[in-house]
Amino acid sequence: MILLHPPRTTAGLWGELPEALRSHGLDVIAPDIREEEGMRYVARASLVISAAAPNPPLVLVGGGDAGPLLPAVAAAQRAAHRTVGGYVFLDAELPVPRRFTDHDHHGHGAPPVPADWPDAPCGYLSTRGERTPPVRLARLRGWQVAALPAGGDLARALSDLVRAL
Repeated sequence: MILLHPPRTTAGLWGELPEALRSHGLDVIAPDIREEEGMRYVARASLVISAAAPNPPLVLVGGGDAGPLLPAVAAAQRAAHRTVGGYVFLDAELPVPRRFTDHDHHGHGAPPVPADWPDAPCGYLSTRGERTPPVRLARLRGWQVAALPAGGDLARALSDLVRAL
């Protein structure tokens, strides 16, 4: 499992979550991506993931603004012959199909979503309740959706969702 923090933050955002997931028997990498957004974030994430040499299939978990970047990170993993077995969006925005523009050449904005995405099962985990727009969209797309009640065990909920994919 690869935990991708939102751009403009650090892996410290995850707190104790990586270790708690490991206690649930999951292999977890929480790389610190020091790029701000868009394709630069995707490129740096891909390099860091490659250096960590995780065992595929990978489950990419995107928090917040990292969500729309998951398809591009996955495309880079597939190009490096690493299989992506699933995607989880944790309180994250969802990818929106759009055209590639000159603006994207400079590393700003979300990269375009590959035409064949999603190529693996997707899930959405909300800590903000079930009535948020991303949760509704995830349900409409037929994804696994879980909502964590206040005070719930985030590691258990994420672990259960990944196993359900």
